[in-house]
Amino acid sequence: METVYINTPLGIAAITGDVNGISQIAVSDEGAVTAQIPIVLQEAVQQLQDYFDSKRTDFTFKLNPKGTDFQQKVWKALLDIPFGKTRTYLEQFKFLGDPKAIRAVASANGKNPLWIVVPCHRVIGTDGSLTGYAGGLWRKKWLLEHENPSPQHSLF
Repeated sequence: METVYINTPLGIAAITGDVNGISQIAVSDEGAVTAQIPIVLQEAVQQLQDYFDSKRTDFTFKLNPKGTDFQQKVWKALLDIPFGKTRTYLEQFKFLGDPKAIRAVASANGKNPLWIVVPCHRVIGTDGSLTGYAGGLWRKKWLLEHENPSPQHSLF
């Protein structure tokens, strides 16, 4: 496994993976940026930089997250939420076919190991509120605004 640390507008992102794919992307408020990027992580680093530069709306590098079968199912469903769109937790539970599994789905969302790429930030409260984001609600708000910026209207 290789790990690289890159600077993003939301903090330092740690990207971990190998030839089998990226297994983890996490963000924190501190850390040192890596000077040299391992070859197996270069594509992921470039695509994340393109995302933050508003040049990319999806990711094509190979993913290899570790989790239970249920967690994998939840994370796969998150990938179906289009860029710039949101889905409520209730819609997410229904999409997965079991509206009674609300706590289990929310828990799996919270354990998503692939920050931004598996877009758990696109899941919001039924009332439209920003709820439940491991990276902090301010990051969730930033990501949603980055993906769907409000058009600025001219006064003239």
